[in-house]
Amino acid sequence: MTGAVLAQLMAQTAEGGADLIVLRAIAEEAGELGATRALSRLGLDDADAAKDMAELRELLTAWRAAKKSLWQALFGWAVRMVLVILMAGLALKFGLHEFAK
Repeated sequence: MTGAVLAQLMAQTAEGGADLIVLRAIAEEAGELGATRALSRLGLDDADAAKDMAELRELLTAWRAAKKSLWQALFGWAVRMVLVILMAGLALKFGLHEFAK
């Protein structure tokens, strides 16, 4: 989109004043032109853009799942270590290490 429609609407506004319909059309055309430019700058203006975005979303979902899984594994490991230390301390306190000899 080159902005030709936007330029025509702006010229129409300058000539005869601006009514609500023309102002809405200007806002819509300006928004569409801005969105097109933004997508172009991001490299998402080709036919594969939708596929690229779907792949990025899938990758982000996988990253979040892996991160959540990592934290759950670390928490589980920490809890098990605390329990092992607690049981070892109880074994020493009650003299259960004598049975190992």
